[in-house]
Amino acid sequence: MEKETIYLSSAYLAPIEYYTKLWAYEHVYVENCDHYMKQTYRNRCTIAAPDGPLALSVPIIKPETLKCPMKDIRISDHGNWRHLHWNALESAYNHTPFFEYYKDDFRPFYEQKYEFLADFNDALCRLVCSLIGIEPQMERTTTYQTTFAPGEDDFRDRIHPKKDFRTEDPDFYPQPYYQVFQDRLGFLPNLSIVDLLFNMGPESLLVLQAGYRSA
Repeated sequence: MEKETIYLSSAYLAPIEYYTKLWAYEHVYVENCDHYMKQTYRNRCTIAAPDGPLALSVPIIKPETLKCPMKDIRISDHGNWRHLHWNALESAYNHTPFFEYYKDDFRPFYEQKYEFLADFNDALCRLVCSLIGIEPQMERTTTYQTTFAPGEDDFRDRIHPKKDFRTEDPDFYPQPYYQVFQDRLGFLPNLSIVDLLFNMGPESLLVLQAGYRSA
């Protein structure tokens, strides 16, 4: 069932919940004009590493002002993060059924440099959508909206690593799927979309659809 319009924050390899919204809503606005905030999915994702959930964070160049718009946030080269992130993804997913199939699509993102975080996130998101087989009508905002009409949902700060999706999002019902370390870790819900993609491949779309229930 397609809903109307949703506002989302920019996100680095966003969690599965985020992608259920990209599938379910007719129009998607990705916020480009909000103030950047630390410890959000804007620059971090969570994957299933051999020892448990692992957060990967893209370092940013510290803004000159506290209230810096997301669209102006630049990526830092600090700490050789691209190499570290790619190694972490390989270590976590090298034995999944579909990593070998998709890895050449993702590798360039960890070899070339993007200046702005929003551009990096957007390009990765569009790649993931194409691999899953969804075609959201997605555009970035040009102003920061504070009021919403009927049929418009604001999830910019509701999909958040420190918030519980069970209370924030009654439409999202995470569907169990095969995870390579499940025998050791149990099923880990709502990880980065790459966890679903590398484990389930073309069936990822079915998992997304089953994980969304309209109120």
